[in-house]
Amino acid sequence: MHEFRFFEIWREPEYVERLLTGVFTSFWLTVLSSMLGFMVALGLAVSRRSQNKALSFPAATYVEVVRNTPLIVQLFFVAFGLPMLLNYRWPFELSALLALSLNFSAYYSEIIRAGLDNLDIGQKESATALGLSKVQGFVLVVLPQSLSQVYPSLVSQFIFLFLTTGIISEIGIEELTWSGRFIADRTFRDFEVYLVLTACYVLLAMLFRFFFVFFGNRLFPWKKFEEQTS
Repeated sequence: MHEFRFFEIWREPEYVERLLTGVFTSFWLTVLSSMLGFMVALGLAVSRRSQNKALSFPAATYVEVVRNTPLIVQLFFVAFGLPMLLNYRWPFELSALLALSLNFSAYYSEIIRAGLDNLDIGQKESATALGLSKVQGFVLVVLPQSLSQVYPSLVSQFIFLFLTTGIISEIGIEELTWSGRFIADRTFRDFEVYLVLTACYVLLAMLFRFFFVFFGNRLFPWKKFEEQTS
């Protein structure tokens, strides 16, 4: 029968430090890539809804390519393929950030586009009636209303992105999954280590969700988000 020895994970200060470093790395990569991806996603969503084929076709092609290829292939392409093509090697941390941002932007753009497509036409007409220009109406009325409708889906996609950061351990980034593998290889306590990793991911995902409920209720005061934002 297996004898549980969780203390072997905590007895070495190096192991605890590795776990904390992994949590921090996963956190900042998720936050930064989501911010970059969201900005790109806004442009993609608007471009896909454009009547101008020069805008809509490239945006649609980009989204379909990203959504129909594995994230790990995208990661390897950015980390190894592009540097070989350009004859310039950048840090793996930058590769991870770019790959996650590009992947994130494609999925977020479809969520945002759905929100824009489903917005009541009356909201757009009210912006025009107030004398707002198209740009002002979009920024001040259309976009906030659209985002409030799809906010739970955006949060769920953010959580999913956080959970997929474990893939970047394949290029040697010392995030949470890499840290767990490092400890397991040295303690041979795989069950205990990966159970601790599971608890870490669940706890962090719950903290993210609670934060976004709090944030969403203040960002969109006309909506009421509960703890279940998925």
